[in-house]
Amino acid sequence: MMAFGVGLYVLGTLAVGLWAARRVRTQEDYLLAGRGLNLPLATGAVFATWFGAETLLGTSAHVARDGFSAAVTDPLGAALCLILVGLFFARPLYDLRLTTFGDFFRLRFGRTAETVAAACLVVSYLGWLAGQIVALGLVGRLVFGWDSGVGIVVGAAVVTFYTFVGGMWSIAVLDLVQNGVLIAGLTATMAAISGDGVWTRVNAALPEGFTSILPLERTSVGWWNYLAAWITIGLGSIPQQDVFQRVTSSKTRRIAVRASLLGGALYLTVGLIPPVLAAYLRVEAPELLAPGADAQQIIPRLILERTPLWVSLLFMGALTSAILSTASAVLLACAAIASENFLRPLFPRFAERRLLPLTRACVALAAAAALFMALGRRDIHELVAESSALSLVSLFVPLCAGLWMRRHSAGAATASMIVGMTAWGVAFGNQTALDPLLYGLAASFAAYFVVYLAVFFVKKRRTPKNSDNQPRSPSSTETGD
Repeated sequence: MMAFGVGLYVLGTLAVGLWAARRVRTQEDYLLAGRGLNLPLATGAVFATWFGAETLLGTSAHVARDGFSAAVTDPLGAALCLILVGLFFARPLYDLRLTTFGDFFRLRFGRTAETVAAACLVVSYLGWLAGQIVALGLVGRLVFGWDSGVGIVVGAAVVTFYTFVGGMWSIAVLDLVQNGVLIAGLTATMAAISGDGVWTRVNAALPEGFTSILPLERTSVGWWNYLAAWITIGLGSIPQQDVFQRVTSSKTRRIAVRASLLGGALYLTVGLIPPVLAAYLRVEAPELLAPGADAQQIIPRLILERTPLWVSLLFMGALTSAILSTASAVLLACAAIASENFLRPLFPRFAERRLLPLTRACVALAAAAALFMALGRRDIHELVAESSALSLVSLFVPLCAGLWMRRHSAGAATASMIVGMTAWGVAFGNQTALDPLLYGLAASFAAYFVVYLAVFFVKKRRTPKNSDNQPRSPSSTETGD
């Protein structure tokens, strides 16, 4: 019965995706839903993109082991990210009317910076997408009894199919449906396990400090790493194509802002349910946390073993919804960057009608690359966190500089991305006590402003002393090099 219900749900998802795909006529329809998403569709797309396997499976496993401080990165940091986007980034990004986040780097810093930024984005998205595909493998194992590898391959095929066909229109329509199933499933699960005195008993049995979101290690290193946990997704996912795509797909700037804020608020409330379920099972089902058990399966196993069939069906539908919606959004974002910022410049004479097949080909290629990663690594939480960290150490500083500094330096932006990513990689490889993200972000910031000031100084030295009396072109105040 369980396998039949989930299988029917997946088939229904594919049918809805095909129906929505009828609205795709152009590249803009495919990537940005024709810039026509209303508030419900835009809010649903924002929330569903973020609420994925890392929240339901990855975070819950870490919370069950380490306590609520493990929820700082996700969902707390993720909700912070969406709120910051709504408050500070949605308006200026929407007004640019660009197609991809890579286009922003070309506009502000030039072609070289665009290429470097696109490379960073594609690499970060492959890790995030691989995490979702791993989660689909877990669903296949729990529901259908498949080997995890088989589930990974089948899950990747399903996501690739409806993303390939319908693009952003299919994703937006399906997100609205999937959000309803997700919220209903999690609500029913909470109701099913909330008997008389259950939460009082759970709270009394939890270890001291388990429910605190403060760091377990109250040293200087512990506090710095705590800050890193907040900003890994809280800042690291701001300079990403999926956020940019939802902002620019909205019908108006006002909708873009409101959708981000509402999505953040919804994420904060619904996203706290999996950590609460993890606390419950630590007390009520400790055998699921026995050594050697896959901690990423704890919540699904709890639901399948201890709730009525109808609740299990709703929950597995919710889990499948969360993973499919996030995976499809990340896959489309990755393909958009690859086609628009890597391949399109190589074929400048391509007609518009030839760009859509090119983007769809990139969907298939990105899915294949992420599938390869998913078959090699199986920790969902780590895959997603690393992808956000990569975008933070390479793209966040140039994004802020490009939005709010009057002068822009192509050399500074490129140096910031390369140096930040390199410093993070070196620190990550050496397993430093401080989170490698902190080294990468500091290096990115330092590289940008060292190069920026050097360029400014050299230009000032080369400028004739009487140049202040000469008329200045408008563009000279906008670019540094």
